[in-house]
Amino acid sequence: MRVSQQFKLKRKQAELDFVDVPLETDLPVFVDPTAIRAMDTPWSSQCVALLQNFFSNVLGAVQKGDKARAVSLLGSLNERNDFHLGYSSGKSRGHAFGKGSAGSVWESLLTSKAAKSGVLSDLEDTALLIEGVGADMISDAVCNIIRAPLIEYTQDMCRYYGIPMVEGVSSGPCWDMQAQNWVGKHVELPMPKGESLVLVPKAIVRLAGAYDAGAYYRHYLLPEMQKQHLASGSGLVEVLKSKKRRVTKTALMKHYGKDKGAVAKLTEDNPDVLAKYKMAKAADPSPPISNSTFAEIENVANVQLYDLYKKVVAVPPGRAHAHAYERAVEGLLSALLYPSLIHPVRQAPINQGRKIVDLRFSNSATTGFFSWLSKHYTAPYVFVEFKNYTEDVKNPELDQLSGRFSKSRGQVGILICRAVSDRKKIDAMCRDAAGDGRGYMIVLDDADLETLVKSTTAMHYDASRTILNDRFDNLVL
Repeated sequence: MRVSQQFKLKRKQAELDFVDVPLETDLPVFVDPTAIRAMDTPWSSQCVALLQNFFSNVLGAVQKGDKARAVSLLGSLNERNDFHLGYSSGKSRGHAFGKGSAGSVWESLLTSKAAKSGVLSDLEDTALLIEGVGADMISDAVCNIIRAPLIEYTQDMCRYYGIPMVEGVSSGPCWDMQAQNWVGKHVELPMPKGESLVLVPKAIVRLAGAYDAGAYYRHYLLPEMQKQHLASGSGLVEVLKSKKRRVTKTALMKHYGKDKGAVAKLTEDNPDVLAKYKMAKAADPSPPISNSTFAEIENVANVQLYDLYKKVVAVPPGRAHAHAYERAVEGLLSALLYPSLIHPVRQAPINQGRKIVDLRFSNSATTGFFSWLSKHYTAPYVFVEFKNYTEDVKNPELDQLSGRFSKSRGQVGILICRAVSDRKKIDAMCRDAAGDGRGYMIVLDDADLETLVKSTTAMHYDASRTILNDRFDNLVL
């Protein structure tokens, strides 16, 4: 029984922004802190700040020798089974830094020169240097540290998809940067089967952790050791018949060892290698899990974009069917625009509630059209309005959308309607608005949505142009 089934959402994973987890066990995917850093949205920035603040407190306790403080901090990372992510056998259970393992983790950090010197600086570094820490433990720890933003996200998703919540539910320990400690509170959360549920954005989960101790050792540390041994002429240097000198990785592993203790010791002596590894990971983060891969993990049929498009065009035009049209387009957009646009909020209030926008997405694109857009224009959010009209939209509808823009929220929006009979006239009105400094609006009709469905890969990843590029060029060229 997945979340979508429990709450009768009538949507598949592709149409949902959150991970549609099973409620009785866990889904084998992991929250990756490098994925959160790569998102670059207001929500992810809040999460990154919490992760950095928490771990700096842990390292500060290590460097001061304050064992009680460090054990207290790590001991509150016990997982409460309300995320349903990671490895599990049978009923959902966590593998975070619980009270039982906090002491052993502390002992490892206490004796780590990397922790004391500042070489070990981020939580994910422990996956490389601390024995027993892997993707599952890092994922659980991250979820607990960012529990407060995840609860806010869960509340957004419940309001968006119509999932009922219960008031007065214990939040569990939430990291508070002001208090510099764990703080509990009572919040609204869904309670399927009588247990609290915290939803996780599918954009921040991966099939494995980004940091791999074995790959770091083989491809970063050992090549550095080869250079050093060749330079010093150590006893590990072999001279071949061709007079070529070499040091094999096999000889180095036999000399230094293969476990994380060896990795940590070499990193302590060569901190620049870790810095290079982290820079490479940051420059080339792993992409979000695709909707088709989610379907494979869940052992279900993948939703086809064209099937979602057919649901849109099946809705009759006219104001009487406006809600059905909006719901159909929302389902298509969630699948079509992921992973570039995420975290949809319907009827999002702005200007302290004085204005309402049909739909707002956060722009998390790292490649493709929306990434280019965020680099050249103000677009942390992209606003969407729906008009199920039988006639062409006019200036009042465009003014309604442009009225949602601001320099801080963003100045880009999409207006979706059924058909455009005079494209030149619509383009001219949008170009006038852009020229007057009232923002950048792209008008898409049913036919345009079909075109986008056919070019979804290009929209997100390729350098090739799509209808979005063409429509935006019409606004500014």
